[in-house]
Amino acid sequence: MYSFVTPVVMAGGSGTRLWPLSRGLYPKQFLTLRGEFSMLQNTLLRLKEIDGGIPLVISNEAHRFVVAEQLRQLNQLAGNIILEPVGRNTAPAIALAALQALSQADESDDPLLLVLAADHVIQDEVAFCQSVQAALPLARQGKLVTFGIVPTAPETGYGYIRRGSSITETAGYEVAQFVEKPDLTTATHYLESGEFYWNSGMFLFSAKRYLEELEKFRSDILTACQQAMNISSHDLDFVRVDPQIFATCPDDSIDYAVMEKTTDAVMVPMDAGWSDVGSWSSLWEISDKTPEGNVTHGDVIQVNSRNNYVFAESSLVTTVGVDDLVIVQTKDALLVSKRDQVQQVKQVVEQIKASGRLEHHQHREIYRPWGKYDSIDAGARYQVKRLSIKPGEQLSLQKHHHRAEHWIVLQGTAEVTCGDETLLLSENESFYIPLGMKHSLANPGKIMLEVVEVRSGSYLEDDDIERFWDKYGRQ
Repeated sequence: MYSFVTPVVMAGGSGTRLWPLSRGLYPKQFLTLRGEFSMLQNTLLRLKEIDGGIPLVISNEAHRFVVAEQLRQLNQLAGNIILEPVGRNTAPAIALAALQALSQADESDDPLLLVLAADHVIQDEVAFCQSVQAALPLARQGKLVTFGIVPTAPETGYGYIRRGSSITETAGYEVAQFVEKPDLTTATHYLESGEFYWNSGMFLFSAKRYLEELEKFRSDILTACQQAMNISSHDLDFVRVDPQIFATCPDDSIDYAVMEKTTDAVMVPMDAGWSDVGSWSSLWEISDKTPEGNVTHGDVIQVNSRNNYVFAESSLVTTVGVDDLVIVQTKDALLVSKRDQVQQVKQVVEQIKASGRLEHHQHREIYRPWGKYDSIDAGARYQVKRLSIKPGEQLSLQKHHHRAEHWIVLQGTAEVTCGDETLLLSENESFYIPLGMKHSLANPGKIMLEVVEVRSGSYLEDDDIERFWDKYGRQ
């Protein structure tokens, strides 16, 4: 028996093609690039017209609290985040989701899994839902459905699917061939033929059918995933698989492991304004523009400027007499590029990595389960950070071996524990934490707690911490 659809959202990527906004610790699926929600949140919100259950979100350790917070904002946080201890590509990730969905279902049930990427843009949500609805009968027949995007240009950055024979009384086609990313001439031929579709990386199939096909073609992957899930644990809102066993799992995509080998692969076309937002230029293309062709976010003034993408995170950005540029300003970095050369951003990121800098990996703002902090200033033997602590949340009980701290309350009420002493601080009050003293900081109030933290000492990095108790289970 097939139950309603269980969405499976793949949110474990860490790409940097949209640097400097997208970084290792805060990649593009968590960014708000269009509207008021992040790409992950928009992926979940577009499912509202589909009769689906609680989504399963697959993420990694580094992003776990960001994912949890974004699901909490949508009231969709329900112990439904599966953490991969290491990345092993899409075939194992989907296997974990299938095993988890089956463990939550009745023995006779076989959940239908709608597998989606967290970092895609879909402009026509009605058409998206129609394609999913059209695929349901095929999935219930035991087919493994992939969604082929109706191409609008001879793209060389996507893989393609060549359709085969039409499947009677459905909107689907047999899959004749999966094709790797082509050159421009070949892509143009594909477009002109009308037989080829972009490979979206979205799927619909039953959990049991996927696992059956995975066992047939890649039993080594299935065995590793089963063993890792058999000794999984639940921690807050996370399902943690065994890290040692999962690390032995082979790395393979669902396309190579299953879809290119199975005889039950079918394709349903989708024409829904889809984009994987692979570059700043592609984001410009799908965004609403001014009459001059400009796309702007934040505090931006443009004079005699056309066809630009300008993102201002924290300060005024102005342009005069420039065309066809991408300008992205963050608190700690600035990108200026010709719009047709943004693919070379990856070379910038590689140079940042090679130099030992951190701007490719993290923002100035770092998210934590209790809120976030912003590294305001630093110098010899001192650092200044602004802590934003959510109502009801608390930093761990901890001590440091190389630094003292001074906390100044800017907003809200702080509950400070230092040694055997606990006290409340209000705005404009401060407290000194000597080196080696056990301490904690909590927000007992109803509004955000804003605190300036001044660190001083011989070593000031975050790994100088000894935790004695932590609300979030961190070691």
